[in-house]
Amino acid sequence: MTAAPIDFLVLTGFLGSGKTSLLRDFLVSDAASDTAVIVNEVGEIGLDGVILRESGDDVPMAMLSNGCVCCQIGSDLAFTIDRLIMAPRPPGAGPLQRIILETSGLSMPGPVLRQLATLAEHRMRVAVVGTYDLARGIAVAAFEEAAAQWAASHRIIATKADLVGSEGLAKATEAIAGINPVAEVIATADRTAAVRTAFAPLISALPPSELAPAPTSTHPRLALCLLSPAGELAYSDLAAWLDNLAGALGERLLRIKGLVRVHEAPRPLLVESVGTMFSPPRQLSADNPPPPFVVVIARDIMRAEVEQVAPSGLFSFSWRQPESTPGAAAIKAEWVS
Repeated sequence: MTAAPIDFLVLTGFLGSGKTSLLRDFLVSDAASDTAVIVNEVGEIGLDGVILRESGDDVPMAMLSNGCVCCQIGSDLAFTIDRLIMAPRPPGAGPLQRIILETSGLSMPGPVLRQLATLAEHRMRVAVVGTYDLARGIAVAAFEEAAAQWAASHRIIATKADLVGSEGLAKATEAIAGINPVAEVIATADRTAAVRTAFAPLISALPPSELAPAPTSTHPRLALCLLSPAGELAYSDLAAWLDNLAGALGERLLRIKGLVRVHEAPRPLLVESVGTMFSPPRQLSADNPPPPFVVVIARDIMRAEVEQVAPSGLFSFSWRQPESTPGAAAIKAEWVS
């Protein structure tokens, strides 16, 4: 086991959104010297792996090509990660600092992260990095894979900035925040800065205590709920509510992130999930934390499914919810209480 935690970054994004180009540009930079890469592609010909090998000859690389990694029941992903971590480093090289898994364009991050449960001994810091294709924008949110990728991301990088101007970048920031208000958004015309920031160590940033009103863009099938805790909670009640919510929504639950005060801890707890995969709650060490809140992002749900989760009375709810029935091609959204 390595002395320092390794950053494990799941690079996700819909088909053709620029994941491989982003990763290729990173691999030719000096910052990639302590990086290993895993590439997952659907099909027998691993073209992305070939392209990346031409960019980073000294980067340890492994291929997963037996179908979409999120759909594999018994995957070799955990074995591959363990092998990369335990392999001897080249003479003179520093310790391995990060592993980047480039998923296929149809992978959903939640099932991928569940496969990491057997690797707890390596103490990896896990994050999801998503790509937002400026050329296609919000339109691909009609595909549930794309919506799940964006909602699960801790950091979202706007790609193909050369195809839009400053106004397009500004609109992208608003659109991304409308889909995932708790993600760090990187939307810049400076390609070098975007690449460097995409794979930098992740600092978990909390959103403002009041989320902005819904943008005018349409958001197919997605509902965002802002929960305000009713004071300090018992940890057992919080844990039961989160468990019951995950059980009620299943794969439709895309993301939870928030800050909650509980009786048993002197500092507020940071709670977070990607899909139904929860990170262990931890106390927030920052001084002057924002007021408690929880953001829930889900697909194809009705308000009652969340508001009726037991134990009741723990939260008050504000919604930006589809006005039409779940599954509609496009919806107009607004915050309602």
